[in-house]
Amino acid sequence: MKISYPYLSQLLYLLLPLLVTEGCPSVCSCSRGYVDCSGRMLRGSNLPNAFPPDSREIHLHDNQLTSLPNGLLDHMLALHSVSLYGNPWVCDCGVLYLRSWLLRQENRKNYRNITCSSPPGLQGRLVMYLAEEEVLESCRYWYCSLALASQVSLFIFIVLQAILLASIIFFLRRFEKLSREARRTVQESFAGDDGGNGEEYVPLKGLPETGITCTL
Repeated sequence: MKISYPYLSQLLYLLLPLLVTEGCPSVCSCSRGYVDCSGRMLRGSNLPNAFPPDSREIHLHDNQLTSLPNGLLDHMLALHSVSLYGNPWVCDCGVLYLRSWLLRQENRKNYRNITCSSPPGLQGRLVMYLAEEEVLESCRYWYCSLALASQVSLFIFIVLQAILLASIIFFLRRFEKLSREARRTVQESFAGDDGGNGEEYVPLKGLPETGITCTL
């Protein structure tokens, strides 16, 4: 039995939404190439690793995204638009992929509402119009801050170690002093007992002299 070409086309048209929906991320809703992940409080930790390959439109606006993983939106030939506004984008090294992807888009006017939330020097700036030097400068600032925090943490750790060592030395010396005092007390106690064991002869008065003495 042969299947006519129009019938086969209609069958594929009906099955295509089902095939696309099978690859739909659990945190999103999908329908006929439309992927809605907006307003889901998405962060980098729960952002989908991939979207259906036939997606034509993806909504990621009004979430808590600060950056996009490298290659997330690449190799999606049917993709026409992605809504990314309403996210607190951090314009440091992590925003380089998003900036590069935006610059490759033909209709850039749709992405003029994607702005930086931090660092303070770039707050409010359009992500796709950032100069690469500005982003790299923010990266160096971040690295310097991290290095400074590491040095401060190391200094605090060394100070705590010094305090702990000084406390141990103090208690050891105090214990040694108490031990010496305890030994001296024991020695004096034994010396006193030895001195009290000497015999002393005292003659008894009122008794006839018989030449006998009593020992006390």
